[in-house]
Amino acid sequence: MKNGIPPFEDVVAFHGHSCPGLAIGYRAAAAGLSALCVERPKDEELVAVVENDACGIDAIQYVAGTTLGKGNLIYRDYGKRACTFINRKTGEAVRVAERYEFSEQKGDPRLAELRPKVFSGRATAAEEEEFRRLSAEYVRTLLSLPEQEMFTVTRVEVEIPGTARIFRSVRCAVCGETVAESRARVQDGKIVCIPCSEHYDRGWG
Repeated sequence: MKNGIPPFEDVVAFHGHSCPGLAIGYRAAAAGLSALCVERPKDEELVAVVENDACGIDAIQYVAGTTLGKGNLIYRDYGKRACTFINRKTGEAVRVAERYEFSEQKGDPRLAELRPKVFSGRATAAEEEEFRRLSAEYVRTLLSLPEQEMFTVTRVEVEIPGTARIFRSVRCAVCGETVAESRARVQDGKIVCIPCSEHYDRGWG
């Protein structure tokens, strides 16, 4: 472990495969921890607010020690390659966002050309091998690029999220399963879970 950052190989083992997205998340997490001058916390001291649900988020979980289960990984469905890291102890926060100029490069153009064919199962064996080779080359490049070429790192002021809470469980009157009280609904005077409740919408969102 270098400077408190686990080796990329450990992140690959956690995620299941190596890919450029994982490498970008790995570098983003390292940049966030470095900017806050902290190492991987043992518990909930660090919070990560992520803005997409792609491969890189697994790297952020592993490197920064932020997980859904601990309540210190917050997901916002913005579709952006950006993450805000918050130090609960000091109140400091930094936003690590992918540079537009970097996002436009994306390695060898052939990699982008092959990706849809490989993922849809239409690629030949030779094309799959070429895709793996180009992907591995790009990952090596991503792991060695200067941080400032990949991201902007900005200090920001944010409201520090509270720690995870434990809610009482109640029983759904329809399916009989338990549901956290904070997520239960009341329908026809009975407690129901969200999947069993009837959605009511008049078009206002």
